[in-house]
Amino acid sequence: MTFKNRLIGFLFCNILLGTGIGFAQKDGTTIIEGRVVEQGGGQPIPFATVLVADNETKTPITGGTTDDDGKFNLETEASDFYIEISFMGFKTKTFGQPVINSGVVNLGTVVLSEDAHQLAEVVVEGEVSTTEFKLDKRVFNVGKDISSTGMSALEVLNNVPSVNVNIEGQISLRGSQGVRVLINGKPSILASGEGNALGTITADMIERVEVITNPSAKYEAEGTSGIINIVIKKENREGLNGSISLNGGSPNNYSVGVSLNRRTEKFNLFTQLGGGFRELPNDIENGNVDLVNENSILSSGTEYRNEKFYNFTLGTDYYITPNDVITLSGNFALELEEQPSKTSFASIDKNEGITSEWDRNETTEATNPKFQYEFQYKKEFDGDEDHTLLFSALGNFFGKDQSSQFVDTTISGEDMDGDQKTRTDFKEALFTFKLDYTKTFFEDWSVEGGAQYVLNDVSNDYEVENLIDGEYVVDPDYTNVFDYNQNVFGLYGTGAYEGEKWGLKAGLRLEQTELNTLLKDTNEDNHQSYLDLFPSVHSSYKLNPKVSFQAGYSRRIFRPGLWDLNPFFNIRNNYSIRQGNPDLQPEYTDSFEITSIYLLGKASVNLGFYYRYTTDVIERVSTFENNVNTVTPENVGTNNATGIEFNFKYSPAKWFSLNGDFNLGQYKRRGTFETNVFDFDGTQWSSKLLAKFKLPGDLDIEATGNYESGYETVQSEIGDNLFMDLGVRKKLLKGKAVISLSVRDVFASRSYESVTEQPDFYVYNNRERGRFVSVGLSYGFGKGDAMEFTGRRR
Repeated sequence: MTFKNRLIGFLFCNILLGTGIGFAQKDGTTIIEGRVVEQGGGQPIPFATVLVADNETKTPITGGTTDDDGKFNLETEASDFYIEISFMGFKTKTFGQPVINSGVVNLGTVVLSEDAHQLAEVVVEGEVSTTEFKLDKRVFNVGKDISSTGMSALEVLNNVPSVNVNIEGQISLRGSQGVRVLINGKPSILASGEGNALGTITADMIERVEVITNPSAKYEAEGTSGIINIVIKKENREGLNGSISLNGGSPNNYSVGVSLNRRTEKFNLFTQLGGGFRELPNDIENGNVDLVNENSILSSGTEYRNEKFYNFTLGTDYYITPNDVITLSGNFALELEEQPSKTSFASIDKNEGITSEWDRNETTEATNPKFQYEFQYKKEFDGDEDHTLLFSALGNFFGKDQSSQFVDTTISGEDMDGDQKTRTDFKEALFTFKLDYTKTFFEDWSVEGGAQYVLNDVSNDYEVENLIDGEYVVDPDYTNVFDYNQNVFGLYGTGAYEGEKWGLKAGLRLEQTELNTLLKDTNEDNHQSYLDLFPSVHSSYKLNPKVSFQAGYSRRIFRPGLWDLNPFFNIRNNYSIRQGNPDLQPEYTDSFEITSIYLLGKASVNLGFYYRYTTDVIERVSTFENNVNTVTPENVGTNNATGIEFNFKYSPAKWFSLNGDFNLGQYKRRGTFETNVFDFDGTQWSSKLLAKFKLPGDLDIEATGNYESGYETVQSEIGDNLFMDLGVRKKLLKGKAVISLSVRDVFASRSYESVTEQPDFYVYNNRERGRFVSVGLSYGFGKGDAMEFTGRRR
């Protein structure tokens, strides 16, 4: 069998057995089991392909991939078959008609040796992003999707099933924005909601994205709609490996990235370097209408966020013994921002006449340093990879030193001249300490236990000055120092049974939260302390080799973050102001879901149903005075959300495949704020369709269509979105180099539009980014390929 056919078999098997669930032997079936390791060191090989094929026709019967320990367990009802075990970069091993003892074929330990020829070429089928289903999460393995060229992590997330990211950078999961984003399983400054934090992580740095819609008690309880965990690549092949990537595009977007890895028997040294420049223009249009006095303020213009960014990562794994590993790593990122923006304003009276026109010009500069450092120790007891102790200590720091000047210049009519200055001195420190213990009994039973302590310490010194009689005078209404301190201590325990037919996992997590905020200038403080229990239950069952089911329940929390609590925001547009609310209370959600997985020949289908009940829902509420719209988050009632989710993958031919994602949710909102009753029902849905074409000459094309319906909030209606991304890729030098072209938002149709219509005021907002075009070139050297990652065990 040729290497290309083996990779086609690899895809087929991943579709067939992507769930990672073990199942029982039935009458007339044969269990096939074993463990795959690499030659020279005996390290396990996860994700190796195990193919069972018919001896006569050579067509695949069933198959799967090895787990993190290199183990596999399959079943077949066939009697005349052979087994083939392969992994990219290694020589394939084939076992002819094996001996069956009591319905079991035990291949024992299978040793694979490296194949120099395979290391030099990889076909496109092996690069496609795939989704893997596990008992308590879904893993989206990020492949070489063409449209990801030049992307940041936010844009990569928008290609992940169930996830949407609007043009303001707000992440939602199944239509809900209560999402917790982690980096390598831990809280990180790089995943914070401040500015463009995730922009320093590029697509080339990401190994996989884990979408956990119903997390078990092992995970922190933060995030009412679930957790998104971004796992950063770290090469592990022996010797020196590396790759370099260059990207350029329009609007101006240039970057270079270098990845290097040196692996020996005792050490694994890894580093990544990146830098670049990007422009992020936004065309804006706003209208504030006072329905009582019948006048309005209209504004439009282009806001820019121009950034120079640098990223440097350095780390090492040191193997004290084969069972004890220490990891030390550090990351430094720096953003240098400029925001040259111009907005044109017009004041309209009740007779629709223009009383004044003026321009507001902004000059903003900011320096944003980010540091991250981590120590991790992992111990495997007696060489048992299912019996481990893991301790990690992670420190993060983020700073922002920003100054802005706003100059209002009258064009006609009433004098609106005025100057304002703002100054921001922001500092955030985040420390995370984790201890996890795992033990497996009798192969089918396992327990987990651990603790986590997260300390978040923030200070935001914000000042606004107005030019009065030739001198800048501090505006006390918008000036203060806001201190935010939140500490969360958690303990958890889980127990699981994963048999051959069904699995069950249950756990309980306890979290103690201490929150303190202080406005120093006015001495306004707020203290909250609460202790919560968060149970979780997950189960799986296989009806037959082609149909299986999963079900889960978890209780979650959304704690208001810094920018929800901080009462001071940028006054870029001083007629449209967002403020935080220091008195916000956390949201709590009970989440239930049932998922079914079907394997239908050349297609795999996932169909799921979910229900979420949320209390103390946080919504943004507008207040209106003197044509100024001020938006503040408030706790507004409850939400009942019921939804259906449908994902599929269909590969009718080796040159063509389709991936689809559909999510439909219905919600019932009940609540009041002050004297207003906010009771309403609504529907929200979204869909994605990705088509991939493999053409002669190693040329590949992909097209992605996205639709996001409009939806209601307590006061507003958000508009819908329909947009498309395109990508083209050409492989060169036997796969060692790749050149790609990406066009995002081909028809420049993507926008963020909201309308707030209340008895005494009307507010309209629209924001558009436009079309982005990127060209990328990457080259791999050593044993690596162009920005490839093997998936090998760390």
